[in-house]
Amino acid sequence: MVELEQKAPQFCLPNQDDVEICLRDLKGKWIVLYFYPRDSTPGCTTQACAFTEAAPDFSDLNAVILGVSADSTKKHRNFIEKQNLGITLLSDEDTSMMQEYGVWQLKKNYGKEYMGIVRTTLIIDPEGVVKALWEKVRVKEHVQKVKEELERLKAL
Repeated sequence: MVELEQKAPQFCLPNQDDVEICLRDLKGKWIVLYFYPRDSTPGCTTQACAFTEAAPDFSDLNAVILGVSADSTKKHRNFIEKQNLGITLLSDEDTSMMQEYGVWQLKKNYGKEYMGIVRTTLIIDPEGVVKALWEKVRVKEHVQKVKEELERLKAL
């Protein structure tokens, strides 16, 4: 897992419109990078809608919201359209970026073990350093906590 105060690993991934988004191109902005298991599932929908609702506040804080899952760009487009989302979703179908960030982990459900995405959120500063990290995120009220932490970090 990435750690606080370390440089965030570089990445380039396609967004929902098949446009490549690279960390290096976002230098100078705050980044809220969140990893979620799957488009159109209840928890992921709640989280994406909450980030969309709060997007203007994050924009006022000079922050970009990026959601990452292993879903295809086509699934991302459908999810965005269906839920009227206003955030950018990145597709990491081969999970290489998620493995580098340490969020692709062994999970257990009903006695079965499988590899999957651990819901995780990071705040990356304008220099590309990880400044906040939430692992095994509970969706309820999470976006508010992220926003408050970003405000706190910007005030330092």
